Amino acid sequence: MSATKKIPMRQCVGCGEMKPKKELIRVLKTEENNFIIDKTGRKNGRGAYICLARECLEKAIKSRGLERSFKMKISEEVYESLKEEFE
Repeated sequence: MSATKKIPMRQCVGCGEMKPKKELIRVLKTEENNFIIDKTGRKNGRGAYICLARECLEKAIKSRGLERSFKMKISEEVYESLKEEFE
């Protein structure tokens, strides 16, 4: 009997779809309230996930999905660095 491997699923803060963790970008809030993009998905801190589609990033900015996930105001610099990452 072979065991099937469980695929971790996460919800995109832009479109709200559940997708495999590997298909999403993780935005991380560190203990010092800095925001970074966690490419490994393993760093310590509170994380929120966004699809690789630019439309999902725009939806997350418009609906304030990241701000709701982190329960705080997010500066424009964070959004600019995310936009650069998508290009």
